Amino acid sequence: MAVQTMTMQDEPKGLASTGWTAAATTKNEVPSAPSGPQGEFAGNLKMSQKPPTPAELSKVAELPLLTAQNESIPFKSLYTGEREGRRVMVIFMRHFFCGNCQEYLRTLCSSITPESLLTLPTPTEIVVIGCGQPDLIPFYAETTSCKFPIYADPTRKLYDELGMTHAMGMGQKQPAYVQKSLFSVIVQSFCQTIFSGRRMLSGGHFWQIGGEFLFENGEVTWCHRMENTRDHSEVPEIRKHLGLDDEQPPRRKRWSSLGNTGLARKLSLSSSRERSGSRKRNSLAMSIRDGSSKEGSVMEKVKEEQVKEAEVDRK
Repeated sequence: MAVQTMTMQDEPKGLASTGWTAAATTKNEVPSAPSGPQGEFAGNLKMSQKPPTPAELSKVAELPLLTAQNESIPFKSLYTGEREGRRVMVIFMRHFFCGNCQEYLRTLCSSITPESLLTLPTPTEIVVIGCGQPDLIPFYAETTSCKFPIYADPTRKLYDELGMTHAMGMGQKQPAYVQKSLFSVIVQSFCQTIFSGRRMLSGGHFWQIGGEFLFENGEVTWCHRMENTRDHSEVPEIRKHLGLDDEQPPRRKRWSSLGNTGLARKLSLSSSRERSGSRKRNSLAMSIRDGSSKEGSVMEKVKEEQVKEAEVDRK
């Protein structure tokens, strides 16, 4: 695998003190982006996809995650204790206003539901982690229609310790999970950021990229670290690793990108009213037609009676 060789002064902040070495020369080491605009805006990074070792996991076990209620839990609680015998897919997102990551979560959640995970022989869960402030979690869950647990790591220590880094490159190809145009994604992200008001800077570090880690029996058996800002593992690959690859992934509805927002509810209500009005108009038209035909029948009978009476008078 081709890797970049860099000096320690090129190493991004947060990786120097970890086991993930910037001056990578073997496939077991993780090369990372050089610091500064030239490295951050480059194309794809060359990231190692080697799962962290038990020793490396022990270093992050006690790192805190925050719930939407701003309560702190240790990272290890996601894959040990009550979850010891479970498979847990932990998905690290970018900042909470990232339009590409929101698209990813919408597509993922339309294909994999908590109910579908219940059909697997091994208890399986999906957990989502973002690098923003926890008070944005309810907004994030609503706008992505995500029913899986969502946590926040605003310090980004987990990202650093698990080998995820910074990037701004979007890669050469738009992934299948992004079902909007690039322009729409950018506008959506910009508007969400601007209209969030005082929480504009609470979404998380704009250059942070994430990845996916599958925990089984307390160890990571598979992982993928993003190499650009649109490099989440495609949904069919996630389904395969979870054991759902024997089914055809359902297609996401075109309007599902609205999530559970008020706009979506208004559109749904408007459509329902329109259908109801159409049914009433059709019913009224049928009644008028029926009434007209009945009236015509009565008039014909009256004319027949008048003709008969006239014939009797003539006789």
